[in-house]
Amino acid sequence: MVGLGQYLVVGAILFTLGVAGIVLNRKNVIVILMSVELILLAVNVNLVAFSTFSGDLTGQVFALFVLTVAAAEAAIGLAILVTHFRVKGSIEVEDLNAMKG
Repeated sequence: MVGLGQYLVVGAILFTLGVAGIVLNRKNVIVILMSVELILLAVNVNLVAFSTFSGDLTGQVFALFVLTVAAAEAAIGLAILVTHFRVKGSIEVEDLNAMKG
């Protein structure tokens, strides 16, 4: 049987991969968005694991809300990237700094 510690290790590995993707790759916006999705997935794994092992459904319901927010974040982020690519012709992070005004 799989224990709580093993789920937490999987969540920690996913979280570490997400943070490493953000820290190591600061040029590609799509990789940064995918890394944020990995971090949210790690949080969901931990929420579901704690919820299952405590016998309460609150963590699983909250994980559904996190999935909804992650889907909205991905859709809005990709829409902004497509619009920016049409205007500027690239999606590099340095070009996104021009949107700050």
